[in-house]
Amino acid sequence: MTQQRYKTILLFGAPGSGKGTQGKILGTIPGFFHSSTGDIFRSLDLQSPTGRTVWEYVSKGKLVPDALTINIWKQYLQGMELINQFHPEAEIIVLDGLPRSVEQAKILENTIDVLKVIHLVADQAKMVERLRRRALKENRVDDASDEVIGRRFEVYQKETEPVLEYYPTDKITLIDAARSQIRVLNEIVDVLVPLKEMIDHHHDK
Repeated sequence: MTQQRYKTILLFGAPGSGKGTQGKILGTIPGFFHSSTGDIFRSLDLQSPTGRTVWEYVSKGKLVPDALTINIWKQYLQGMELINQFHPEAEIIVLDGLPRSVEQAKILENTIDVLKVIHLVADQAKMVERLRRRALKENRVDDASDEVIGRRFEVYQKETEPVLEYYPTDKITLIDAARSQIRVLNEIVDVLVPLKEMIDHHHDK
């Protein structure tokens, strides 16, 4: 028996483009489940071998290895299912921070059914400014220095941007992330409403 693939919306964008903020808001809407690999990584116990390994990469602005990332994510999702926080048959995952490389996209092919890729686009200088503010406000070590921020952008351009070419262009929606959060949210919701209605329609049959 093949496992049913999770219906998924990918939130895509460079560091500081607002993926996490938008993802959290979307996750409060019934029928959507927000999953952020960054948040999952940050919640790992630093005393555990897995937590220490992940920290080694994240604190330097590097990507956590593919297999490890996907294993941690799948375990998290299964845990959420077990405690009834996530209902795969009725909910769409809003995935933020995965896949971060073409290799990850290929590995996830059997696990997620990507309905849409929301690509948040903004000027790099604006995003760097956002990251600096966030580092101060949230005490985020992965944004703490200009050097780490710079490396995160390099990694994004080299490893993550090519993922956009992996998915068909008709699944990708570009959204200007430099505008106000509520305007960006409004545009994302406009894209998601027809998808959600289509799924609910099939689910009710």
